[in-house]
Order: sequence, then structure tokens, then C-alpha cells
Amino acid sequence: MKKILIYSIALLILGGCNERKTEKKAQPKQLNISILLDLSDRIIQTATPSHVERDKEIIKCITEYFKKDMEKRNAHKAKGKIKVLFYPTPQNTSINEIAGKLKIDCLNMDTKMRKNIYDTITELFSKNISEIYSQAIQTNNWHGSDIWRFFKDDLEDYCIEQDTNYRNILIILTDGYIYHKNTHFGNGNRYSYLLQDNVKKFNNPTRWMELIDNADFGLIKAHDNLSNIEILVLEISDNNNKTNEDVLKYVIEKWFKEMKVSRSKIYSTDLPSNTKTRIESFFD
Repeated sequence: MKKILIYSIALLILGGCNERKTEKKAQPKQLNISILLDLSDRIIQTATPSHVERDKEIIKCITEYFKKDMEKRNAHKAKGKIKVLFYPTPQNTSINEIAGKLKIDCLNMDTKMRKNIYDTITELFSKNISEIYSQAIQTNNWHGSDIWRFFKDDLEDYCIEQDTNYRNILIILTDGYIYHKNTHFGNGNRYSYLLQDNVKKFNNPTRWMELIDNADFGLIKAHDNLSNIEILVLEISDNNNKTNEDVLKYVIEKWFKEMKVSRSKIYSTDLPSNTKTRIESFFD
């Protein structure tokens, strides 16, 4: 009996050691971050700080988190990916050329190249994002941001790595009003866009959620299964009506659920310091 007891205890200890070894081997997934910018007239709307400055601070926060992830893994194990996207592609060729610099893929880089990315990524993104917004404002050609069409046609190809070692994250910077002149249709109370025209019908401070549910108001489903991506939406904004912001967030969240997005958070515009806390919380 004594020998059996000793043997059993030894097995438990060895089992515990094996579990600890397994835990040590487990590594968090590599980051695959896509940042979708809404380059509509939202970037010239009056706000303090401006929407451009808020967006720049958000992107700085994202790149700093990307750096921290690289640091935790050591350079030779960092295989993360990060890029900036627009939809549709701006007609300004300069913007597209600049955006090409904001596509980072560490997978096939050597240690020296990864170290260079670590040292320069925040400055690289900050400088080029400033130039993109400057060019967009100078162009002054606002056709809207076709977020609905992006989800339908390109999100899966652009933002989702099939390699299960990656964590796919899409961050959308938008005021929540989804529109493009070439994607403007509806079916009953479902639409490819969200504008004042169809949102204002539900602008009741106490009954907006009930009205939306009863009417089945929302966005037309653009994809059947987005279970392998997480989505964070920031900067939802309607300066004139907070209830409209509630409606926009509720409808977009409903849209994500219907497309089976694995996890999502949607936030109104806020001071950069508060938004930074939300970004870090989402990543962690």
C-alpha cells in the first residue's frame, strides 16, 4: 500500500511538471492587424481635438502595441502583420503610394529587418498618416467610404490570415455613417448604407431600440461567416444628436452578430487618452 501511495504521488508531481511545461510552450497568437480608414468628409468636420488628430493618436497607440508584442517575443520570433486600408481606393495616386509604405509583414524578415521595423514603425506610420490626411483634404473629393462593399468583397482576402497562428483584428475608424454613391440600395428596412435619412426615423431618446427591433431596421448582411476575425470600431460620432450615435452603434453591432463576427466592440469618439485605454483593453 505504501509503495502504491508513493507511486501515485510521483505520478501527480510528474503530471504537474508536464502541465507547467505545456503552459510555458503555449504562445499567444501573432498579430494580424488591419486598420480601415474612413476617408469621407468626417475628417473635415469640426471637433476638438480634430478627427484627424484623434485618428493619428489612435494609430500611434496601435503601432506602440504592435511594438510591445514584438518586444515580448524577441525579434527572431516576431511574425506580426499590420497595414492601413481604404475602400474604395482613393483616386489620388499619391495617397495610394504612401499607403503602400504602411503595409508591414514580419513573417519573412530577418532579425535585422525586424529590428528596423521595431525602431521606426511609430514614426513611419505617424508621418505617412499625416500626409494621407493632408492629401485627402486637399483633394476635397468626398464620395464616401464604402464599408459595406469592403465587407462583402474584400475583407476576407485583405484582413484574414488562414494560418491559425495569427489573431485577425480589424480596426475601423469611422463616424458610423456608412455610404458610398456606388453602393446605395435597400430591401425593406435593410440597407447597404446608414445615413441621416434612414437613421432619423428611430431617433427617439427612450424607444429607439424598441423601434429598431420592431422594424427589423439594419444593414443588409454582407458576409455569411466572419468567425475568425475580431473587429474594433472607434470614433462613432454625431455632434448634433447622441441618440443617433446609439442607433449607429446598435445597428452596426447587430450587423456584426448576423455575420458571426467572433468578437467586437464599438465606441463613440472620445478623448485620445480614453480611446487609448479602450484599444489596449481590446487587445489584451
